[in-house]
Amino acid sequence: MLFLWEPQPKKRWISSEIRTQAQTIPFEHITIYSWSLPMVMSICHRGTGIALSAGVSLFGTSALLLPGNFASYMELMTSLRLRPALIHAAKFALVFPLMYHTWNGICHLIWELGKGMKIPQLYQSGVVVLVLTVLSSIGLAAM
Repeated sequence: MLFLWEPQPKKRWISSEIRTQAQTIPFEHITIYSWSLPMVMSICHRGTGIALSAGVSLFGTSALLLPGNFASYMELMTSLRLRPALIHAAKFALVFPLMYHTWNGICHLIWELGKGMKIPQLYQSGVVVLVLTVLSSIGLAAM
């Protein structure tokens, strides 16, 4: 068939020097960019999302497959006689990813509205997310 316009494939012009350099250094793309707070927080947001979904899946699967009930596992934990500092640290470690993902998700929703997209505001919102994450994690771990 004859078309008036046919899409042409894009040509990639990569010099042989760049191609061999890319083959010798597999993770060079990580070192090209200077790391910034919004970039690190975006990566951590994805990581906490994966970790939280894996944790919920593992907890649900173990609740179905392991013998006993919740009360028997609580008795086991109390029989270990763990120090309160260790218990609070463990609770903080469990709640920190949840709080970070929650506050950063709210920040992403605000960005979806088109607010706070200037570079200084991105850094300010990142600091606010980190402060709120630490404070809310400490508060929840203290319960």
